[in-house]
Amino acid sequence: MATPTQRPLHLRPHLLARGYSSDEVQRARRTGDLVTVRRGAYLGRGDERLHIPIARHAVLVHATLPTLAPGAVISHVSAAVLHGLDVWAIPLDHVHVTRPDASGGRVGSTVHRHVAPLDATEIITSPDGILVTSLLRTVVDIARTVPFEQAVVVADSALETDPTLTPAALAAALRRATGWPGVPAARRAIAFARHGAKSPGESRSRIAIARAGLPVPQLQFPVQLAGGVAVTDFGWADHRAVGEFDGVVKYGRLVPPGQTPGDVVFAEKIREDAVRAQDYGFARWIWDELDDFAPVAERIAKAFRSPSHIPPPRAHPIDR
Repeated sequence: MATPTQRPLHLRPHLLARGYSSDEVQRARRTGDLVTVRRGAYLGRGDERLHIPIARHAVLVHATLPTLAPGAVISHVSAAVLHGLDVWAIPLDHVHVTRPDASGGRVGSTVHRHVAPLDATEIITSPDGILVTSLLRTVVDIARTVPFEQAVVVADSALETDPTLTPAALAAALRRATGWPGVPAARRAIAFARHGAKSPGESRSRIAIARAGLPVPQLQFPVQLAGGVAVTDFGWADHRAVGEFDGVVKYGRLVPPGQTPGDVVFAEKIREDAVRAQDYGFARWIWDELDDFAPVAERIAKAFRSPSHIPPPRAHPIDR
């Protein structure tokens, strides 16, 4: 997760202790010099974290810590944010915490409190001293409580974040939750998780490809070129075809220093031509096409060099 330039989080008690009056704090809020993150916690005008949902949520977590009861552990999507995982389409309006109590789960105005057993091995301390569920436990908790696509995005991201993590380790962590709510759904999502998806768009593309009944692609597929290797998002070696998901990030905030988005687009075109020159079919798609993937699936099928071997469209097991 990109970390914006850090500026202080202003807590109302600290501002008053530094000599600011209550009226001055209220006036700063009215003028927009202070922007409320939660009651009694503010960021200054222009802080870019206000415009980046995961960064703003991380600030909300820090602002909420002083209000939490002893023993509360940051969990679920809040833990995922602190672990730097991709979280797509999961609400970020509440700080999620878990306590190993027998009862008492509830959703408040800012805090969603879960109650569930917590083993000591499932709790870690973040670099800034916050108790947070481990990466494995975080993935399991999310997979039990969010829809399939969102869960796959998080699980794929966890596998990319920690290269030593394996699907088998995720499955083992899930077994500890046997009998808990949401385990069947979690099992389905974790079984689909794989190394190699570099973004939410690539994870969602994997799901769309499976639902379209296309053959399972190899992720981060290498194509040998005359001057090196081009690594593509998806590849079907048997059909000499590749696929590329074009996200906004590729042409936006991750443009290399000294280059413009136009430079990146031109380089991508040169790269695509070089791959095609090796007799590979090529299909591209963008974020807006993921919800209605049928036209993309047709483009992918047309890119296959051996169409007679393409299996007919079918319902994928993930939808049964």
